[in-house]
Amino acid sequence: MQPAVLTGEMKVLVVEDERKIASFVQKGLQEQGMVVDQAFDGKEGFFLATEKEYDVVILDIMLPGRDGLSVLRGLRSRKNNVPVIMLTARGELDERLEGLNLGADDYLTKPFYVEELVARIRTVVRRANGDTSSLVTVRDLTLNLITREVKRNGISIDLTMREFALLEFLMRSPGRVYTRIQICEHVWSYDFDPGTNLVDVYIRRIRKKIDAEFETKLIETIRGVGYRITEKGS
Repeated sequence: MQPAVLTGEMKVLVVEDERKIASFVQKGLQEQGMVVDQAFDGKEGFFLATEKEYDVVILDIMLPGRDGLSVLRGLRSRKNNVPVIMLTARGELDERLEGLNLGADDYLTKPFYVEELVARIRTVVRRANGDTSSLVTVRDLTLNLITREVKRNGISIDLTMREFALLEFLMRSPGRVYTRIQICEHVWSYDFDPGTNLVDVYIRRIRKKIDAEFETKLIETIRGVGYRITEKGS
């Protein structure tokens, strides 16, 4: 199957048992001109994914009947290469990595913005059109989703799990400014205490690793707002 052109009508299957989330995703994707089918358990999702043609499948990991990893494994064993974006809970790091190794094209951690999901969908469709890279790239900085390797100008950089998650979050939307609250909610999964400097501490750590030894600085502080990764450099 040839994926839809990015500017055309894309057919999306959303497999998500939490109906509020499924409805939220369906509405957001339909507003972007996409045709959306829904399934609320793994068995139904697998049936639809094998019986109908989709440009991308949005697949939750934790599903009744048949979990998302089993659905993905079944699709790939049948040589069904439809792009799959996994939806994961914050603590499901092992499952997330297993999903990527099984052939998932990307993953998104709950909660998320529909705009971010749309961007991920467009990215995996582009890959299905010929770009098979698992890299997230901003200028000379690359992040490999499967091997967890980070390189700048070809030089390997060691990051902790949290540092990797924070850097990935920023790199997913270069140029977009994220507040400390948004960063904390997506990376640490708990309510943000305005009195903590946790985000600032981790930003400093990452800067030392990816910016300190390079003339072009990629992480920017937007005073009074938050942080961003810039594609222009400073």
